[in-house]
Amino acid sequence: MTWTINLELSMQVTSMNSEITSLYGNRLRIRVCGLCWGGDQLLLINHRLPDRRNFWAPPGGGLEFGQSMDQALKQEFLEETGLKVDIRDFRFAAEFIQLPLHAVELFFEVSAIGGILKTGIDPEMAPENQIIMKTEFMTWDRLKAIPDTEKHGIFKNCQNMTDLKSMAGFYRI
Repeated sequence: MTWTINLELSMQVTSMNSEITSLYGNRLRIRVCGLCWGGDQLLLINHRLPDRRNFWAPPGGGLEFGQSMDQALKQEFLEETGLKVDIRDFRFAAEFIQLPLHAVELFFEVSAIGGILKTGIDPEMAPENQIIMKTEFMTWDRLKAIPDTEKHGIFKNCQNMTDLKSMAGFYRI
């Protein structure tokens, strides 16, 4: 029985790895991400990685050819969180390289202006390979308790939410 469950899990992980590599691998991906605050809490998305680890990151996604950054970020927020947002100021950029993945991420301050918070979907992923598991506002203490391997690398560059709110410039993560 355990062998059957492990084989099924292994096949699902292989399928998800293949789908992620075919969608995002071996090319530069430009992403737009939003920092949405609820008081001293930051809105985060819990993604399930192919190896079954949790990964917490601000909402966001890839910029498509011909799509403005505003359009992309508003679309990503609606799909992933159910929230309509207003795009505020550009905050900082981050680069992630772990081949076959290479992404440049542009972070913007956003404000929720409508909608109802929910756990959304990643429309680029097949229904059986959905990676969005949870959407929630999180305190710094809770975020700090999550292992570094299970949260966005940008959080290594700050000691608290005040640091995160004041970040500017370019970061390698």
